[in-house]
Formats: sequence, structure tokens, C-alpha cells
Amino acid sequence: MVRPVRDVVIVGGGTAGWLTAAIIAARHKARIGHDLTVTLVESPNVPIIGVGEGTWPTMRSTLKSVGISETDFFRECDAAFKQGALFARWTTGAPDDAYYHPLVLPQRFGQINLAPHWLSGTLHADGDNGETFCDAVCPQGRICDENLAPKTMASAEYEGQANYAYHLDAGRFAPFMQRHCTERLGVKHVLADMLEVHQDERGDIRAITTQQAGEITGDLWIDCTGMRSLLLGETLGVGFRDCNDVLFCDTALAVQVPYPDPQAPVATHTISTAQSAGWIWDIGLPTRRGVGHVYSSRHISREDAEAELRAYIGPAADGLAVRRIDIRSGHREQFWKNNCVAVGLAAGFLEPLEASAIVLIELSAKMIAEQLPPAREVMDIVARRYNDKTHYRWGRIIDFLKLHYVLSKRRDTAFWRDNMDPASIPERLQELLALWQFQPPYMHEEFDRVDEVFPSASYQYVLYGMGFRTEVSARALEPEVREARRARRENADATARLLAGLPRHRDLIERIVRYGLQPV
Repeated sequence: MVRPVRDVVIVGGGTAGWLTAAIIAARHKARIGHDLTVTLVESPNVPIIGVGEGTWPTMRSTLKSVGISETDFFRECDAAFKQGALFARWTTGAPDDAYYHPLVLPQRFGQINLAPHWLSGTLHADGDNGETFCDAVCPQGRICDENLAPKTMASAEYEGQANYAYHLDAGRFAPFMQRHCTERLGVKHVLADMLEVHQDERGDIRAITTQQAGEITGDLWIDCTGMRSLLLGETLGVGFRDCNDVLFCDTALAVQVPYPDPQAPVATHTISTAQSAGWIWDIGLPTRRGVGHVYSSRHISREDAEAELRAYIGPAADGLAVRRIDIRSGHREQFWKNNCVAVGLAAGFLEPLEASAIVLIELSAKMIAEQLPPAREVMDIVARRYNDKTHYRWGRIIDFLKLHYVLSKRRDTAFWRDNMDPASIPERLQELLALWQFQPPYMHEEFDRVDEVFPSASYQYVLYGMGFRTEVSARALEPEVREARRARRENADATARLLAGLPRHRDLIERIVRYGLQPV
């Protein structure tokens, strides 16, 4: 007898729960209320973890696909544009040590690899290559330097002159998504505390008992219960795979910093500044900054970490409350077992160095929505495919985060020295670093998946932003020199045009909130 999947139950709210609900319900909107229900159960007594979040450009297509107006998003979520990240003091620790990881691909990426030409100096006719790699191949670093937005009011919603993501207030985003899901997408919302989980004879989750709403049954269960992972972890017994032997940071101290002036500039990129045993994030929202120190408690005390955080903020830190967040770096050994799949913190967490948390929610929810099994009989096949892809994604994110530490030339504290221990560097990353001494990352076998989490361009920005050297042959590059210099001139022209035509970041946000963008 076929057992159809008709009732999807998401346990837990917050960003993970409501984003997942929106993506699934929007994908199957025609079925909602007919042969498919999406129910979200969340406790009225559990606060969300969010402290102010960075996203990836994928969020634009996600919001658009679920039917959300970009104007409403800015108005309701205290949102700002994000055009990448500035990494300060990661390479040498000097005051002028900084580089960008932007969201724009290098000029003509896919047609010509400009990295070896920049390394050899052939981008300029006189051989003088004094520009940073980012400035030589894309305009976005300069746009961020000048605090310009990635689009104008003439751009329709979700369109822009430069690629962009968002910074948002997670405390506002979850309720915003909740209203959209329940009012527009037909998601059922149940406020109730879960008391007990009931399994059938095969180990599948059959139902949960709640304090306020009694028993709730379901066919597919999505665990968004946070780090406790009440369904996948506690009920189904899926273990947790630590990676604190690779990524040492295990604690964050977060604080909300008011602007000294309501018209103070809003940074259009995340600022990540290295410290003695970790790093500080600085995210600009229209109404405040979200600032936090991510550090290794094995290398610095809570008191000294907070002192570094307050020193970074300056006098504005006086009297501000600091919130502590424990980080358990790692992920579940399986992400989908039986009829339960974990999304968000229930699946795992890594330090927020490259803002990977929300994009993992998006990617996970989209795959669940696209592969939603029609019947229990094929669910295990979907689960295997899901687990394979999700394991790959988590592994590549761990590699990429560790790359930032491995490339550092800092040796001033035990934290930075310990990060160079080969035992802490994943084998795949060691192999790639050896390979990249002789060929830059580009369209090679190491990036052979169409849905790579970080494309080879991201590796180029970090590698050459941090001074990594790849041996290149000027003679071998000779056939491409003319095209490389042409691409460089095209980038210079584009940079000049954008610097002249883009508005100030805060000015655009205020105009969007006041007047609204044109619908797509």
C-alpha cells in the first residue's frame, strides 16, 4: 500500500523554520489546501538565536520566488545591502592590512582567467601591477570604499548594477516571514510546546504531543529546533560530528551598537577584523550596527575577549550589554534519516566568517522542496541524495573557512600559530594549496560541480587578497595578454561608470523605504 506524503510538519520557527516553510509552500502552492499541508509548530517560550545576519545573493532569488516584495523586505526587516566582506588584519596584522571578498565575478570570468595575468604583472603594458587583485578585476571593492549602493532607484526590485546580498535583523525577519507564510502561502502556524515524540514500528516519526495543541501527525518532519536537534538528534539518535579540531572558534560575544548620528554612513559590506584569538564582525543596518567577537576560548579568556571587543567599538561601547553565544562547530552525521530532515542549527553550525548559515538553510529547503518525495516508499532514495550533497557542501564550507586562517602570516599568538598545524588542515585543502602553487584556481576539476558553494572566483579573491603566490609563466601567457589587458580596461571603465552613477548607501535605503522600488 502506497503511503503518500501529504503532511509536512516543521518543528521550530526562527529564520530556519520560516524560510523553509516559505520555500516549500511557494514551490507547491497549487497543492496547498488540496493534497498537501505545511504546518509549522513553534514554542511560544523559546527565543530565536539571531543577532543580525549576513546573507548571500541567493537570498534575492529566494525572496522573489516566494513572492516577497523587496521594498516590503527593506521596510520590515531593517535591511541593508551587502556587497561582500572586507577582511582586515588577517594577513599580517598591520593597520593597513585589508582585502575584499566581493560578490562580483572577475571581469570576463569564464572566458579568460585574469589571475595569472595579475600575478605576472601583464595586465598593465608597462608591467606595473600595483593594484590589488580585487580592484584590477572587478569594481566592487571601489564601490564599497566609496560607500555606494549596488543599484539605483531606477532599478526594479531584485535588479542592480552590481551583484548584492543583504544584511538584515533576524529578530524582525522571522516574524516578517511568518506573516507572509500564513497570510499568503497557506502555512498553518501552531504555537505549542512539544512534550513527546511518537515513532512507529519502523522508527519513523508518527506524531508529536504538544502542551497547547494536543497531538500533531505528519508524514515528513523537518527539524528546526536549533542546536538541541530534538527530532533528528535526540529522537532518531543521529550523532554530531565536531570540527573544532579544524575551526577553533567556539564562542561569540555580540552587542548592538547605536550610530552616533542617525545619518551616519551604513557600511555596504561586512567588516571582519582579525584579533589575537579570533575576529570581530561588524554589520551595518540602517538603525544600528551589529558587532560581535568570535573567538577560541582555548586561546583567550572571556574577559580579555570582551576587552578586545569593547576596544574595537571604542567609547560607544560604554554601558552596552554583551550577549554570549556558544558555538559548537560541526554538523550532524546524517541530515536526513527515516522521515526526518534537519535544517538550520539542528543540522549544524560553523563560525559566521563567510555568512554560510542562512544560505545553507536556503539550499537545504530548496532541495527538500524540489525533491519532495511523493510517497514514503521513495523517501530513503531522496534522503541518500540529500545527505550526499549536503555532506559535500558542509565539507567545502569548512575548507573555505579554514583557508582564511591557513593563509595568514600572523604568528604573534598561539591561536594563529596553532592554525598552521598541518593536523588541523583538511586533507583536501592541503592538496588544493599544493596544486595552487602552480596553477590558480579556475575551471579545473576541483570545482566540477555546477552548484559549488564557493566558486573558484571566491578562492581567487581570498588567495590573492592574502598574498598567496602561484608560479606563472609569462611566456605561456603571451597569447592571452592582449585580451587580458582589454578585460582590465573594461573593468576600469565599468568602475568609473559605477562610481559616477551609484547613490550613497544610506540615501538609497531611505528612498526605498519612503517611495518603494519598481516591481519586477
